[in-house]
Amino acid sequence: MELRVLHYFLTVAREGGINRAAEALHITQPTLSRQMAALEEEVGVKLFDRGARRITLTSEGMLLRRRAEEILSLVDRTQRELMEQEELIEGRIVIGCGELAAVRLLPEMVAAFHEAYPLVTYDLFTATADTVKEQMERGLVDIGILMEPIDMEKFDFIRLKQQERWVVLLRPDDPLAQKSAICAADLTGKPLILPARANVRNELFNWLGDTFSEAQVLFTSNLATNAALMVQAGLGYAIVTEGALPFWDSENIERRPLSPAVTSDSVFAWKRSQPLTPAVERFVRQIKCFSGIAAQ
Repeated sequence: MELRVLHYFLTVAREGGINRAAEALHITQPTLSRQMAALEEEVGVKLFDRGARRITLTSEGMLLRRRAEEILSLVDRTQRELMEQEELIEGRIVIGCGELAAVRLLPEMVAAFHEAYPLVTYDLFTATADTVKEQMERGLVDIGILMEPIDMEKFDFIRLKQQERWVVLLRPDDPLAQKSAICAADLTGKPLILPARANVRNELFNWLGDTFSEAQVLFTSNLATNAALMVQAGLGYAIVTEGALPFWDSENIERRPLSPAVTSDSVFAWKRSQPLTPAVERFVRQIKCFSGIAAQ
């Protein structure tokens, strides 16, 4: 499967037709049609549903589209990185993170790094730790700020001293807002909004203890800001970390810590045994200096 053909395929998917795609690619329509037919024969599945006026992707075609976008993005990054010169540090660093308190370390680190290496630019990718880790394994994210628990077998990492504290989000007019902390019994029979990450939910189920069997998990949410909107609408109680605090509406959302307290560790991580670009390598050095501890 040639990269050129993947580019053709993505253009057809974007344009929704062979003719428009051929015009965008500056090739003839018969040539493009033969290339797409050969691609379907090569992969052994039907990629397009050909309508009278528009071509749409089959489910297999949508899968190939996602993979092709990742492949071409990775090729583009690789080409840019190969052009970097050691004596002139430039390039792009892709940083993945969730809505964590640990992210507050990032602005100071980037500001100091930008002063030393002004030609370096950054992509900030926000998602759960599981998604960031998956993107790191594919080589699409360079450095992740990940909240544990998470399998770090394939990564080098630095565990941060700052911990993530778990809290309950609730409306100011809720009776539980009168309490200074929330225990598991307070949430018995209440509609809950829990994190989307399964391993994190399991830890919260352990905290719920005997009340777990009576828990009503109405929503799961991968981002605390979205969970807060559901709380504001009166749909439930969200158990989240405080990292997204700056984005919550403080007039309409209250937070109370869990009792007994629940905290989680966060790490800076990068893929083990993978060559780093000069920019990423130096950024990792700075992470170690800021953290004040050695990589584990």
